[in-house]
Amino acid sequence: MANFGWTRGNKPAQAEDAASDLRGLTDPCAFLAALDKVVPRYLDLADNGVLVYPACKRKPGDLLGDARAIWEHTRLEAMRYLPMLPRKDTALLADPARQAEMIDAFLRQRAHDKTVVDFTGTAIEDYGIAIYAALNWLNHCGSLVGADPQKFSGTLRSFRKVMVVARQWWALDGAVERCRQLLEARERPPLVFFLLWAESTNRAREIAIAAAGTAATEDGIARLRAAEDPEELA
Repeated sequence: MANFGWTRGNKPAQAEDAASDLRGLTDPCAFLAALDKVVPRYLDLADNGVLVYPACKRKPGDLLGDARAIWEHTRLEAMRYLPMLPRKDTALLADPARQAEMIDAFLRQRAHDKTVVDFTGTAIEDYGIAIYAALNWLNHCGSLVGADPQKFSGTLRSFRKVMVVARQWWALDGAVERCRQLLEARERPPLVFFLLWAESTNRAREIAIAAAGTAATEDGIARLRAAEDPEELA
């Protein structure tokens, strides 16, 4: 990974927020391309001790320790598994014509409970491994901050149900055309990438709320609850 010249003993007063490059994106392919650049930069900040990692462990006085950054960075930590694949085939995540194939493969795959994974080199299998790892990471962070266990009960099972519904959506006549129309309208059809992004967004919000703890005001928590994305908290 790139070396920015920062060391654990010489932290800058401010650091670039690597996740900022994901803000404002609506196209799934643009998201995936941005993740390829953002993830190494973010992990470099963590490795050099510039940012407390995982984000859920940050306190209000830490660099980027506000609820918005914790929400945004926890989501990024979950999504980081996608760019880690040794052989990528991003069409499986974002091409309407490949969604049924990807969803069927995921639903056939055995779930795992790991956050440190070994990939096989076969993209369609590795994306399934990465998705489960992302969900496990969110469960892990939820446990670290003592988030409401009801919010994290059956995370993997719940996402599998989401994928079943998505498979039914893609099986309907005209699904590819409806997908195109939704993308043109800047809405999010049930592409596998968007499904994982939404799941990571929702659970990362709960982690950010729990991480804020007693420092959070009722108004601040209400704002977090009302927002659909951390971008809305700017």
